[in-house]
Amino acid sequence: MESNAPRLLRLVYDGGCPFCRHFALSSELRGGIPDLQIVDGRADAALRLELRERGLPLAQGAVLLQGERAWHGAEAVRQLCALMRPSGPLLQLLVPLFDGPARSRRLYPLLLGARRLALAFKRLPVDPDRV
Repeated sequence: MESNAPRLLRLVYDGGCPFCRHFALSSELRGGIPDLQIVDGRADAALRLELRERGLPLAQGAVLLQGERAWHGAEAVRQLCALMRPSGPLLQLLVPLFDGPARSRRLYPLLLGARRLALAFKRLPVDPDRV
């Protein structure tokens, strides 16, 4: 990340997905990355609209914002993993898997598939704007 960019990071995730929620609310993510704000995008229609207008639909992945800069989907997870020093088993698995851009792009669809299954099980739409 750029050193002259604002430090505040904002992670927008799908709070309806139990996997997304677990990752976003993990204590290592919350406590291990200074100036990280975590937002449930499913609960904030105005924020989802803003992201969709920027070409960052929540239905296609989490979003990491820093000032005007944005990472979406695989890139958002990769950026977060680069900032973490995990000790929990899930994060210890994710960090090395998402340490490179090409690998992140290849693996991210698996996370989206797990998200789709979890949302279907909970009878929630994949796209929070399509109720």
